[in-house]
Amino acid sequence: MDAVVSFVSHVLAVNPQYGEMDRVYLTNRVFALIGDGAVDVADGAATLDVLDALVQSATERGVITDTASAREILGAALMDLATPTPGFVNREFWDRYGESPKAATDYFYQLSRANNYIQTRAIARNDYFQVATEYGAMEITINLSKPEKDPRDIAAAAKAPQSGYPECQLCLQNEGYRGRANWPARANHRIIRMEVGGSAWGFQYSPYAYFNEHAIFLDEIHRPMHITHQTFTNLLELTTTLPHYFVGSNADLPIVGGSMLAHEHYQGGRHDFPMAKAPVERSIRLTGYPDVQAGIVKWPMSVIRLTGSDKARLADAAEVIRAAWAKYSDESVDVRAFSEDGTAHHTVTPIARRVGTDYQLDLVLRDNQTSSMYPDGIFHPHQDVQHIKKENIGLIEVMGLAILPARLQEELTQVRNYLLGQANTMAAYHKPWADNLAAKHTWTAANATELLQDEVGYVFARVLEDAGVFKHDAAGQAAFGKFCALL
Repeated sequence: MDAVVSFVSHVLAVNPQYGEMDRVYLTNRVFALIGDGAVDVADGAATLDVLDALVQSATERGVITDTASAREILGAALMDLATPTPGFVNREFWDRYGESPKAATDYFYQLSRANNYIQTRAIARNDYFQVATEYGAMEITINLSKPEKDPRDIAAAAKAPQSGYPECQLCLQNEGYRGRANWPARANHRIIRMEVGGSAWGFQYSPYAYFNEHAIFLDEIHRPMHITHQTFTNLLELTTTLPHYFVGSNADLPIVGGSMLAHEHYQGGRHDFPMAKAPVERSIRLTGYPDVQAGIVKWPMSVIRLTGSDKARLADAAEVIRAAWAKYSDESVDVRAFSEDGTAHHTVTPIARRVGTDYQLDLVLRDNQTSSMYPDGIFHPHQDVQHIKKENIGLIEVMGLAILPARLQEELTQVRNYLLGQANTMAAYHKPWADNLAAKHTWTAANATELLQDEVGYVFARVLEDAGVFKHDAAGQAAFGKFCALL
């Protein structure tokens, strides 16, 4: 069948702004993008396979260069035809919100999947498994979804002038942006406008989602991330607007923060993370807040959980804790709020959610100090576990979902071969760990994969313990209690 005919029929079916009278117009818009002429595709081909055929035809006809960025730009431009305008999408979202918040997000999420903004095929390549630990079931992903950089795009990007537009990849300016060799294509990107804390914000989905309905909430103004009382107010307000979503923020300091600290944003979605399921193991009292339940969570990192029915009181209590932590030091456990030069080291990673009619706010205490012994961070994955995870421990990992690098897919296969006594090319940095595992278990072809996955999960739990400021030993827990007594 003809891919152009099939694609136009798909556009007419999914974009309510077009009708049958627009078929010829849409056909010509597709030809304008890919070049004139029929394109063969198998009968009954899925829409994304039809899209692939159109993009491939354009490369063969010389309409675009055969690079990853050119293919991405053309694919997004084609799918833009299947996507209603931002104004239409926003009106539809808020009309459906009148029915229920879930109806609104269902609409927007399905649109973002159907128009290929959410890269469903790429996400499906990720490895995923769960591992039972003393802290609960950790979730482990090996991230294979983000494509490797095309060397030709890298070369082109190096020669391209720096336009400064969009300011960053989170800015509202990305909505509808064509893309370039060093910038993702966003022609099919849509953002829901909303008010948060009295300011204009946007809501979108992550194109390379790590969990169900992985959402991003972004400030309309390009300004750096800061954790303040307003942050807690905003997070709790968002869980009022979208009560079926959790919403959290990365910390606002390097090492313990996320990868994009230049633009104020939060992440959220419809997923119950391991940390949310973890129980409170010790209650604490907050002076002046008898209406707020507070406690230390049984988790490898240092987490104080607040629960209450009044979100304003919860935000106030959270600010008391943040402010106290910002200036708190305890040399006995290497906790220092400031360097000698006055550099601040303390912040929190906050996560808000609804529990029935109550609000719940988890505050994860963070410290980004470095030392000669731990140059990557005292409270960062230590050297002996960096063969598995050496990147920053951000919001998602904090909550118990490991995002491990793509290199591990093949590297773990080689570790498995080593443990089974088979020919292998195992990386030298895995050998101490692998030798320890060889002595710990009897390895067979039948149990090797599951055992190895379990051991990766145990390493991730250790990674989170490294990132915890108050350790799970007598000294650490006594120090945690000492801090909480100040509250």
